[in-house]
Amino acid sequence: MSEIPQRFTGQAAMEKQNEENFDLKEWAYTPRAFTEDDVVIKVECCGICGSDLHTITCGWSPRVAFPAIVGHEIVGKVIRAGSKSGHKLGDRVGFGAQCNSCRKCPNCARGLENYCLFGNVGTYQGKTGDKTQPVTQGGYADFYQGPGHFAIPIPDAIEPEVAAPMLCAGVTVYSPLKNYGAGPGKRVGIVGIGGLGHLALQFSKALGAETWAISHSERKKDDALKLGAVGFIATKDEKSVLKKHLASFDLLLVTSNQDDMPLRKLYLPLLKPYGNCIMVGLPNSGLPAPGGSLFGKSVSASGIGSPQELKDMFDLAVQKNVRTWIEKRPMGQATQAVQDMHEGKARYRYVLVNDDRSKL
Repeated sequence: MSEIPQRFTGQAAMEKQNEENFDLKEWAYTPRAFTEDDVVIKVECCGICGSDLHTITCGWSPRVAFPAIVGHEIVGKVIRAGSKSGHKLGDRVGFGAQCNSCRKCPNCARGLENYCLFGNVGTYQGKTGDKTQPVTQGGYADFYQGPGHFAIPIPDAIEPEVAAPMLCAGVTVYSPLKNYGAGPGKRVGIVGIGGLGHLALQFSKALGAETWAISHSERKKDDALKLGAVGFIATKDEKSVLKKHLASFDLLLVTSNQDDMPLRKLYLPLLKPYGNCIMVGLPNSGLPAPGGSLFGKSVSASGIGSPQELKDMFDLAVQKNVRTWIEKRPMGQATQAVQDMHEGKARYRYVLVNDDRSKL
């Protein structure tokens, strides 16, 4: 097993980032004190999530602790395992968007750690309580340390680079689809065909629902049909869409984070009475007011997934051959990969890879 360094090194945003010119720098930090609940993994790869960009540009909040290493779709092999971690050396595991919770509140007791009432700790920018490293640093790095409870076993049947984005993007769509009843006899619309949406199409189909893709233009129609959609709706002509599909969906899963989201004018009218519109994409500007179109409908939001949901998701992915569409980039090219992600070039997820040829 690899020697464990005293300092971990990654690609960090040293200050608030400009969307037109991202600039990540190599930076080393000392991780918080190791406990017997923890594992240390040697990072093999880490997906780039839209949340990473929202964080380092301060789009969601100005309260970001810089320097900041982001990345919460992390896969690697365990090189140090605490006696209470539940893992052993050599295990391949992954960390998603959450790396700890209080594990005592009613929600945690029900296996809903992602909705912890008192101590939900992010995989990066989470409070550690440690003076040496007061916030967690993420997976654009060579090593990562976190509690073993949140280190999810990665199935041998799924390549590490393909599995990595499922730890956030995958479970973020799987959890609401499962919990809101996507399945046989249900008509489900997936709004937005990107990093989340392309996995949502696959998981909706895997759960047995009649699955439609909904996107602004027909540019991604061929991909959507390959991913499992039985129909495709281009929303550019809203009047035509409403004429054909008014009140026809049981469930809409909105993965888009567009600032001019037509929630009132288009998405809610597409739902049947008592249908559900679930938001998993959050614009910087927040969600629009639904107005009278909300009558007889429900709008809610879903946040990532619990450790058990991650395990269940991987089981379904193996069974039904759900796979992320990825492009691999060397970890040392994180700046360019983040820039390309911001410019919408990913089809459909960039994954940063550590190997002997790429320097951090």
